Amino acid sequence: MIVVTGGAGFIGSALITALNKRAISDILVVDELGSDEKWKNLRNLSFADYIEKDDFLELVIEDKLTACIEAIFHLGACTSTTETNASYLIKNNYEYSKLLAQWATKANIRFIYASSAATYGDGSAGFSDDEDKIDELRPLNIYGYSKHIFDLWARRTGLLKRIVGLKYFNVFGPNEYHKADMRSFVIKAFEQIQTTEKVRLFKSYKPEYADGEQLRDFIYVKDAVDMTLFFLDNPKKAGLFNIGTGKARTWNDLVKAVFAAIGKEPKIEYIEMPEAIRNQYQYFTQADMAKLRKVGYNKQTTPLEDAVRDYVQNYLQKAGYLAPK
Repeated sequence: MIVVTGGAGFIGSALITALNKRAISDILVVDELGSDEKWKNLRNLSFADYIEKDDFLELVIEDKLTACIEAIFHLGACTSTTETNASYLIKNNYEYSKLLAQWATKANIRFIYASSAATYGDGSAGFSDDEDKIDELRPLNIYGYSKHIFDLWARRTGLLKRIVGLKYFNVFGPNEYHKADMRSFVIKAFEQIQTTEKVRLFKSYKPEYADGEQLRDFIYVKDAVDMTLFFLDNPKKAGLFNIGTGKARTWNDLVKAVFAAIGKEPKIEYIEMPEAIRNQYQYFTQADMAKLRKVGYNKQTTPLEDAVRDYVQNYLQKAGYLAPK
């Protein structure tokens, strides 16, 4: 059996989709469905059972899991970069992960977890996934910090030599619909075009970046999942690894790709950035992919324009997706 925490979420449900395509359905989905609509991501998936995250952790602590578990993909977390309850994030993202990692490694179960590119902060320390350099990182928000201290703990305890941490960059694609403000800008731009015929982007407040020319490493969820499954297929690989394209693109590029996918000429308006986030805004992110390539992952990622086209035309438009009211 394979356990996927956060299995009803964005990357988790995409991962289960990929496992199903491999004819794997002996999967235990762990999540907290709450009151949003991420349960809808489970409807087309094949899995053996579902359990709420607190109930699952209780089984782990009491060592009552009886199924033969091959691997745990620990993707479940509070991923809101605007969450301000530090105690909640530490308990949910850090303490939960520690208990699960300790139990899994003790039981010799493959443990692959989601770290985050948010651990890199403003990028001044670079975007290298070299484990010897993570002490230099200074996350900009408590979400990033909750992920960072788990990376530090895993290294300090020696577990990072046995488990895999994946630093996901800006992932976009199907099944993110429930994520409210944390959805990718691809879907937000699609909504804006449907309702206003234009897209609004933040102005730049650094002279070296023109408006809309701030850069991000955008990666399609299908590529992110393929990289994730590489570590299921290669159980001897361990450590921290970036999950990105290695090629930063501008917000203007991203928005123009959405317009092109819809078949409309770009109309972009640049607006003031709220002062509350100006000091936490990242102007550049780009994953260093050398380490992942070195351990044997050699597939090329989907070009941004092709990925956006697939998402827009084969998911958003076909579903008749409209912005939530």
